Amino acid sequence: MKIEYQTGTLTLSDIGPLNAANSSTFREEARAALREGVTNVNIDLSQTRQVDSSGLGALIALQKTVGARGGAIRILRPTPIVYQILELTRLHRVFEIVRD
Repeated sequence: MKIEYQTGTLTLSDIGPLNAANSSTFREEARAALREGVTNVNIDLSQTRQVDSSGLGALIALQKTVGARGGAIRILRPTPIVYQILELTRLHRVFEIVRD
């Protein structure tokens, strides 16, 4: 996973599958990357081909952490299958999704 910082925003990219095998690692690394002053998180899912319930749980847990700071999570460029999962679970209403 690639981690980048801009003023007040953390961007996570090059994320592989978010499944039971690695969702806890993703969640731990993302939380560890939340520096002081970071309120918003961009998660680029353009390289993610699989998300299961564990991966969705990791995204929701991160949303709760960021929300407690007064920030928000944006999902960037999800693959079609990932976007479909977000729609089916109605999480497209929880996260801001940028599809360009």
